[in-house]
Amino acid sequence: MAKPKYPNVPIDEALQAEVRDDVVQINRSAAVVKGGRRFSFSALSVIGDGNGLVGLGYGKAKEVPAAVEKSVKDGRKRLMRVIRNGTTIPHQVEAVFCSSRVRLIPAAPGTGVIAGKAVRKVLEHAGISDILTKVYGSTNALNVVKATMAALAQLRDKKQTAELRGVDIA
Repeated sequence: MAKPKYPNVPIDEALQAEVRDDVVQINRSAAVVKGGRRFSFSALSVIGDGNGLVGLGYGKAKEVPAAVEKSVKDGRKRLMRVIRNGTTIPHQVEAVFCSSRVRLIPAAPGTGVIAGKAVRKVLEHAGISDILTKVYGSTNALNVVKATMAALAQLRDKKQTAELRGVDIA
């Protein structure tokens, strides 16, 4: 299982102040010890400015608020720029993380975000408002969010595609 590489875009402090965060999922796990069960929590958050900047964070702690705080802090470190074409994406893209596969399909204006909970939060924070999605395989929120981020990292605009292929665009 290879970790996806997200484009590391330097984000200045002014942009970091404008981002908003949203908790996607909180998990509780228990360790059985001599005196009973000891609980710990993990939080998955999505951070974005609604204008092409999005990141995901994951944090663990003994209490829920501390786990959420850690996940938001982690998400601010992992912000990436998403290429958009108006309110949708420039082309269809698909990505896999573990056993979750996410397909993102561009849609006409007015379609809305047709997606499940985890994918919807990532796309809304990225500023994409017209898109069709489908998740295949595991629907584990962490894997789905990571697959969605990997799919968004694969997006290219016409100029970047032309440079990669070494051709001129008319």
